[in-house]
Amino acid sequence: MQNNAPALADITDQIQQARASSRLLRIRGGGSKDFFGNALQGDAMDTRALQGIVSYEPSELVVTVHAGTPLADLEAALREKKQCLPFEPPHFGQSPATVGGMVAAGLSGPSRASVGATRDYVLGARFINGRGEHLTFGGQVMKNVAGYDVSRLLTGSWGTLGVITEVSLKVLSFAPCEATLMCTLAQAPALDLLQRWGGQPLPLNASCWVHDATDGAGSGDTLFVRLRGAVAAVQAALPRMCADVAAIGGKADVMDNAQAGPDWAAARDQHLPFFTTPPDADSCLWRLSVAQTTPALDLPYATFMEWHGGQRWLWAPATAASQLHALAQRSGGHATLFRRPAGALADAPAGGQVFTPLDAAQERIQTALQHQFDPDGVFNTRRIQAGA
Repeated sequence: MQNNAPALADITDQIQQARASSRLLRIRGGGSKDFFGNALQGDAMDTRALQGIVSYEPSELVVTVHAGTPLADLEAALREKKQCLPFEPPHFGQSPATVGGMVAAGLSGPSRASVGATRDYVLGARFINGRGEHLTFGGQVMKNVAGYDVSRLLTGSWGTLGVITEVSLKVLSFAPCEATLMCTLAQAPALDLLQRWGGQPLPLNASCWVHDATDGAGSGDTLFVRLRGAVAAVQAALPRMCADVAAIGGKADVMDNAQAGPDWAAARDQHLPFFTTPPDADSCLWRLSVAQTTPALDLPYATFMEWHGGQRWLWAPATAASQLHALAQRSGGHATLFRRPAGALADAPAGGQVFTPLDAAQERIQTALQHQFDPDGVFNTRRIQAGA
C-alpha cells in the first residue's frame, strides 16, 4: 500500500488556500458521476492519489480502504475471497469509479430493496472537513454507538460536507445459489405479484420490469426477478413462482446465469438499451423513488422499474419537472432529474427542477449541517442545492 501522507497534506493545503481566497472546491474521484445534479462549480480537487486497501479481514467481513481506490480494484480483491459489496454500487462505465465516490454518491444497484443501501454497509469513515481538520467517525464493527453516526451521514452527501479519505465497509460472502426468472407480464400485474411475493418467505434479491416499445403486441412487457440464497430455498421457490405467473396468464422461464449475470450488471450501470437509447434528443432520464406499493403510474413515458416497484426510471422532457415532483411526493417519495441532454437545465434556478424541493424543516437541517462541517462554504458547489 502506498504512502498517502503527501496526498492528505496536499488536500489539506488546497482546502486552506480555498478558504483564504473564498474559492469553491469540487471533490472529484474518477468523475464517473459528473453528470449528476446541478451544473458543477468550483475547482476540481482530485482524490485518486489516496490509494490502497488499508486492512481486509475476510473472516470478520470488514474491509478498510482509501477513498481514491478504484471500485473495480476493491471488488476484485473481494472476489478472490468469494465476497462482495451486496448493494451492488453502480460504476456507470464512462470512467473508473472510486470507493470515495461510491460512498459520497450513496447510489445502490438492483439488490438494494432486499439487502439494503450503501449507507447500511458503511461502518466508519475518515474525512477532511471545510476547516482542514482530518476527522474519524465510526469504526469497524456494526454495533458502534459512540457519538453521532457521521460516517453514514457522509453517504449520499455528494461532497458537500468534506473530503472522504478512508472508509470501512461491511462485506458479505457470495450466495450459495442464484437464479433469474424472466416473466412476460404487464406492469400492473407485475407489481401485484411482487407485492405478494414480498410477503412470503422467498429468497428475493432483485427485480426489474421493462416495456420493450419496439414490440407493438405488448409481449415486450417483461419482469425479471433474481433469487439468491441457500440452494434448497432457491430450488423450492422457482416452481412455486412460475406457477404464480402462469395463474395470472403470464409465462415464466429460468434464465441461464451466464446471460442473466451480465444483464444485471448492465442494469446496474445503465448500459441496457432502455438507458442508452432515449426516445428523442430532448428526453431526460428521471428517477422516481416511491413506496413499493405505488401502483403503475399513468404516464405517457417509457418506464423501467426496479427495487420491487420502489424505483421507477422514466424518459420524460425537462418540462415535466413539476408534474413528476408532485407525483412522486404523493407516492411517498421524490423525483430527480438524473441525466439530461448537454445544456438542458444547466442553470437551474434555486429549489429548481433537478431535485424535488425540500420542505422548510429539511432545508434548515441541511443548511445547518453544511455550516457545521464547512462554515466557509468551500464545498458548497450548488450541486445538490442550486442557488444556495
